[in-house]
Amino acid sequence: MKRKMEEAVQKKLIEHYDKYYRLAYSYAHNEADALDIVQESAYKAILKSDSIKKEEYIDTWIYRIVINTAVDLLRSRQKESLEVYEEDTGVYDKYEEYDLKQAIERLDPEDKSVVVLKYFEELKLDEIAAITNENVNTVKSRLYRALKKLRVQLEV
Repeated sequence: MKRKMEEAVQKKLIEHYDKYYRLAYSYAHNEADALDIVQESAYKAILKSDSIKKEEYIDTWIYRIVINTAVDLLRSRQKESLEVYEEDTGVYDKYEEYDLKQAIERLDPEDKSVVVLKYFEELKLDEIAAITNENVNTVKSRLYRALKKLRVQLEV
C-alpha cells in the first residue's frame, strides 16, 4: 500500500508540475525560488506519501505542501529584511504606487493563499477549503476580507 501511494504521489507531481510551479511562482516571484519550492515540496510529498489515506486527496495535499513551503520561504526572508524605506530619507513611503502584485504580497499568508488559489489557479471555494483545511464559509470570509484589503491598498 505504501509503495502504491508513493507511486500515485509521484505520478500526480509529474502530471501537475506546471500547476504547482505556478502556485510557487505566485509566492516567490522568481524562477529559481519557485523551482526550489516545488522541488522541496515534491521531496516532502514523496517522503510523507504514506500519510495519505485516499488517492483522491493527493492533489489537494500537494497544494497544501507547496503553499506551506512557499510561506516558510517568505517567512524566513521576511525575518531577514526590514520595511521598504525611501532611499534618501529613510522614511517609509506609504504613498508609493501599488500594483496588484505588490498589494497581494502585503496580504497575510492565509489571505494571500485564498486569493491566489481562487483567482490565479481558478479553483472553486470547496477545493480551496479542502486545500487550506478550513470550512467553506471561513474561506469565503477570508476571501472577502482579502479583497477588501486589496481595494484599500489599490485606492491609495
